[in-house]
Amino acid sequence: MDLGIRGRRALVAAASKGLGRGCAEALAAAGVDLVINARGAEALARTAAEIRAAHGVNVTEVAADITSEAGRAAVLAAAGAVDILVTNAGGPPPGHWSDWGRDDFIRALDANMLTPIALMQAVLPGMIARRWGRIVNITSQSVKAPIATLGLSNAARTGLTGFVAGTARQVAPDGVTINNLLPGIHDTDRATSLDSGVATSDGIPLEEARARRAATIPVRRYGTAEEFGATCAFLCSVHAGFIVGQNLLLDGGAMNATL
Repeated sequence: MDLGIRGRRALVAAASKGLGRGCAEALAAAGVDLVINARGAEALARTAAEIRAAHGVNVTEVAADITSEAGRAAVLAAAGAVDILVTNAGGPPPGHWSDWGRDDFIRALDANMLTPIALMQAVLPGMIARRWGRIVNITSQSVKAPIATLGLSNAARTGLTGFVAGTARQVAPDGVTINNLLPGIHDTDRATSLDSGVATSDGIPLEEARARRAATIPVRRYGTAEEFGATCAFLCSVHAGFIVGQNLLLDGGAMNATL
């Protein structure tokens, strides 16, 4: 399927690996020029070079902490006028409700709520003026089904979801869509980190912790960054202009719900 976005320009955050890279790869395959960001300069440069070689698109990399004001300013300055924005940031650490203080919540809100909101506020005026834009926020399945040990993530990402719900309807008349992708467990470094925690606490090998989690998913496997990226690219396509303010769950059926 031709996604109709060849020659567009996208900003993809946290794109050196994992789900962010999956989204960047899929957009590049559709002919989209990229501005990609991550903290680690070496990994980011390697990803940029590999995407250029594979897809022949222009790729600009900006190594910066997107959750800081200075980092966002650097990324946005390099990005210029973008047609597509994919927000993404690593989730806060797991824990217990009694472990977290105000500073922990502020860090979680900065990374997983306020940073994507700031990026949207920066690019929306240009999208509205051009009467076309696509924004996809990578959030979490915990927005629909909270995960007790990820209370910081539950809180921050739910706040972002509320902001998107109202904003998406305000900008839709201008040809701009905003939607959220809610990943369940995918085969990324984040999954390895969470599984390692379980393995340590339960005194089992990492492979067993992973197998236990996979057994709880109806498809009996973890998701891949490639299939996640393909879904993101479709939401950024010309075919998705009637999809507004939605929270699309990609979890292999793990959340057991009718609606």
